[in-house]
Amino acid sequence: MSENNMEVRARKTIQHIHPYTPGKPIWELQNELGLTKVIKLASNENPLGPSPKALEAIHCSLADIHRYPDASTSNLRQAMASKLDMKPEQFIVTNGGDELITLACEAFLEPGDEMIVLTPSFSEYEFGAYLMGATIVTVPLGEQFAFDMDAIIEAVTERTKILCLCSPNNPTGTYLSKSVLHHLLDVLPKHLLVLFDAAYSQYATAEDYADGLEFVRAGYPVLVLQTFSKIFGLAGLRVGYGVAPEVIIRQLLKVKEPFNVNALAQAAATAALHDDEHLRLSLQVNTQGREQLYRAFEELRLPFIESMSNFVLVELGSNAKAIYEQLLHKGIIIRYGGTWNLPSHARVSVGSESENAAFIQELTEILHRLAIR
Repeated sequence: MSENNMEVRARKTIQHIHPYTPGKPIWELQNELGLTKVIKLASNENPLGPSPKALEAIHCSLADIHRYPDASTSNLRQAMASKLDMKPEQFIVTNGGDELITLACEAFLEPGDEMIVLTPSFSEYEFGAYLMGATIVTVPLGEQFAFDMDAIIEAVTERTKILCLCSPNNPTGTYLSKSVLHHLLDVLPKHLLVLFDAAYSQYATAEDYADGLEFVRAGYPVLVLQTFSKIFGLAGLRVGYGVAPEVIIRQLLKVKEPFNVNALAQAAATAALHDDEHLRLSLQVNTQGREQLYRAFEELRLPFIESMSNFVLVELGSNAKAIYEQLLHKGIIIRYGGTWNLPSHARVSVGSESENAAFIQELTEILHRLAIR
């Protein structure tokens, strides 16, 4: 039977949905080009790898994988609550941060509702809204990709149910200061849920940065998204979590699938949470790596945005896509900005010192070749 004769029809609302496009994986580039060594600076992964304590916890848990995981993730929620001085009932553990976004949309959005998303930012917010038949209202970031508070407030209507804020923002690395966030929460209507995506919060070094948790403690309608994929180095296990007032968490639990986070992931995340040395080294490597990239971009006279995350958005000009493709052929993967309608930009994850150096060397040579043509 041909596709044109197929009578089964998908919901109209998902016509707006496009599958998420991740950064090109290492194995795919190796197969395409026959490369043995590939450096991936595309997906904001931790170059130090996973927490050693997490690896040990996985090893110790292998004998029990014939059992179903703890559906309520009790141990992990208790560990997070103790670490952050909150109640376990204020946490929900999810299959990566992506699932939390979807759960928030399923729990709080109906057809005709509006969700505000900033642009450019993480694309998965729109996925959840479209899934529920809600309307996306986009608010562009301002000059140098700063948050435009006036534009955000102006976009709010009686139909607005969720406001998505990513800070530090992916892909720009810009952030909301504590005072500005506090002001925004005070002026927003109380029927509006603020989904505060703080997936990269552990990398932020600015003194006025806020991870949103203090506003949860104060009772604001805020759902903070966190993840073990970034600084904890557990991206392959898919563990995220949300922190919110208990009344919000209770609604999210109604739409959560049972056993959504596997047993090895729960054990690894609980152990990684207490690996202070891995956390310290990861932050140190990232802070030094950002400066390494900054110096190189300055020497190459490439405009860039100072970042509070583990990536840097750099402007490569009209040849950005060609530069991206030439780097691929050299075995270096970065993220081309066309994904965010930034065709002159690329997002470069902060790697190890040697990975950053290899990228800088290849980029320098490519720019030199382009200049002499």
